[in-house]
Amino acid sequence: MTTHDITITINGEAITATVPARRNLVDFIRQEAGLTGSHVGCEHGVCGACTVEVNGTPVRGCLMLAVQADGAHVTTVEGLADTGRGHRLRAAFQTHNALQCGFCTPGMLASALEYVEGGGTADRTAIREHISGNYCRCTGYQAIVDAIVEVIETGEGA
Repeated sequence: MTTHDITITINGEAITATVPARRNLVDFIRQEAGLTGSHVGCEHGVCGACTVEVNGTPVRGCLMLAVQADGAHVTTVEGLADTGRGHRLRAAFQTHNALQCGFCTPGMLASALEYVEGGGTADRTAIREHISGNYCRCTGYQAIVDAIVEVIETGEGA
């Protein structure tokens, strides 16, 4: 088995490890960093539960190999909470009950945050299109869209 020495900065902390070449990023985050907020769902990039930010861009943690993230800065849902980034969005998710079982929530927040911070509008169709890569079984998406719209319409940032 081929291994590689890598260093990934996760939520501001550099983590160095020797990993198998085929270990995906979300498993690295969960196993090496001990951060379990990013969930492993389908392991095929379909559900979006493993979405994290890599150098500021949301990516599917199950589709990216840890060796591909060598030298990168990764932000997980725990990192968002630690910095307060996305606080209003998290609060709106809670207010609108947009996090029923919570399994999709970390990935959904990463996608929603990208939309809000990227200047997305309160257009419900555009929001649904943007979060379409994140699968949610519980909410029917209405509560999630309502939360995102609330944050955008208040104009106070995510």
